[in-house]
Amino acid sequence: MEQVTAGEALAIDYAESEVLLDPAGAAYFTDDRLLVVSDMHLEKGSSFARRRVFLPPYDTAATLARLAAMAAKYDPSTIVSLGDAFHDDEASERLGDDAIAAIRAIASGRDLVWVTGNHDPSPPEGVPGVSVEMLAFGQTIFRHIAERDETGHEVSGHLHPCARLAREGRAVRRACFASDGVRLVMPSFGVFTGGLNVRDAAYDGLFDASRFRAYMLGTDRVYAVGPKGLIGD
Repeated sequence: MEQVTAGEALAIDYAESEVLLDPAGAAYFTDDRLLVVSDMHLEKGSSFARRRVFLPPYDTAATLARLAAMAAKYDPSTIVSLGDAFHDDEASERLGDDAIAAIRAIASGRDLVWVTGNHDPSPPEGVPGVSVEMLAFGQTIFRHIAERDETGHEVSGHLHPCARLAREGRAVRRACFASDGVRLVMPSFGVFTGGLNVRDAAYDGLFDASRFRAYMLGTDRVYAVGPKGLIGD
């Protein structure tokens, strides 16, 4: 297992610039002062409650607290939420006053961009920021779902990647960034979200296997693992 850290984050070279992969599941593009998160699924708890499936109602506050911590840590000029920021298309309307105040505080003094996703295809209501279907920033395209015919640098979410590593008779499964140096798939940032193993068929054809790495999230650092060390579920 390769370990290269820059503080708590792991620094990789991506699109001819440095990107810091944070163990919280955020990516920071240092040259552009751009912080990226994906799949926060805010108000997932209240969405389930509408169907009489009751989860602890703290997911939105906890996820926004994590985002606020990332904003304080990196002080980005732009924050991009890479789709499925909200668990359903009406979730932004269910935000309480505290959540809206938290988003306004996070957005204060910086640009906030909401890329729409399959769960939240409409622009969010009552929150700061701009809504787009995709974003071209420098050499990189940011979208929610990876386009298989994309040939340039692309950052996406949607799949909630995770990786499973077996060592010395034990296995560990962690959320991860998944990348081959051209395409980068972000882990989910929400506290109520699961993960899809990078060995799943849903990832077939997305990566150059010879350059693929799963950047597994540890408690306080990120670990780069090559494909030979990874197993399915």
